[in-house]
Amino acid sequence: MSNATRWYSTREAVKAAVGLKGADYNSQIDSQIEAASEDVERLLASRGTPVSFIPITETHVYGPIPQNRPTRSDWAESENPWRYGGLTRNLQVDDLLAVTTIKIDEDQDGTFDESAIATTEYELLPRNSEPKRTISMTDYGTTYAWPARSRVQIVGRWGYSDDTKAAGALAEGLDNSETGVDVTDASLIDVGDTILVDNEQMFVSERSTLTTGTTMSDTLTADENDVTVTLVSGAAVKQGEVILLDSERMLVTSISGNDLTVKRGVDGSVLAAHSTGITVYAFRTLTVVRGVNGTTAATHDTAAAIVKYVPPSDIQEYVTATAIAHLKQMESGWTGQISGGEGGVEVRMVDLFYLKRSIVEKYGRVTL
Repeated sequence: MSNATRWYSTREAVKAAVGLKGADYNSQIDSQIEAASEDVERLLASRGTPVSFIPITETHVYGPIPQNRPTRSDWAESENPWRYGGLTRNLQVDDLLAVTTIKIDEDQDGTFDESAIATTEYELLPRNSEPKRTISMTDYGTTYAWPARSRVQIVGRWGYSDDTKAAGALAEGLDNSETGVDVTDASLIDVGDTILVDNEQMFVSERSTLTTGTTMSDTLTADENDVTVTLVSGAAVKQGEVILLDSERMLVTSISGNDLTVKRGVDGSVLAAHSTGITVYAFRTLTVVRGVNGTTAATHDTAAAIVKYVPPSDIQEYVTATAIAHLKQMESGWTGQISGGEGGVEVRMVDLFYLKRSIVEKYGRVTL
């Protein structure tokens, strides 16, 4: 399965790491992040089980369930495992975050509506951490064990974690098909992020400008040391945003009342003079893919909260490093040498090997 809408790094993270400016390399960067993200999932799947670091809502099927002689682990689970007739009590599953439904196909005719398992009849293990990797039938239900030779269908949310962080709010209401999404804070969302609004996931593939609703109330010279931008309303801009005045981009480093302190000429833009009264823009319009990872595109109200998924830091590090290494290798023609002479730089891939090995050891597992 392609994870073209599950990236574990962002365009901005890669560009910042290597000091790239402007849009010349955006397409190559995006391709390398996507490839590296797919590589992580493919690598871990080859070691025994699929792992996603952004949740996916989908259906998994397991079975047929074997009928075995009780083992020592069964004795640890119950005072008398023989009462289950040698049936399997614990079902190992892929990384699971939440269950929607569990159904059983006892006669293996492909129809999973013969027996639905109630939430009182099972528990998800381990109890105090995520992801869940075992579904155990309990003594509190009516089944006590998985029916032998049956197949099990589980609809749920799958993945290593549900970790998110706040990312502002919608600046407009959405219908269920719009792909241009206006947000309140451009500093919190990057190209490559997967965001969650209500119950819908959206993948951010690009950003463009949106008026902040305010204008400059003073002039600005074409001098990188002229770093105070005075606005009619400083509250219209967020610290950390990149704003656009005419064709110059500036990073807002702090805000005091209506005065912004900025870094001039960022992202490859050119220093220029600016007149009072010009409109201030920020990169608050997101181009998104709607309803990704098994979620459904829906309508959303203005001011609906946005959160973005946060993959584990070592996964982000590996994907970022892999994307950069491949970009640099492409630059060298896969010779490993960037430029020549005393200023030559050698691209070494060995550190990626150790990063990859640690990821396999930490997240990989073999299902029995």
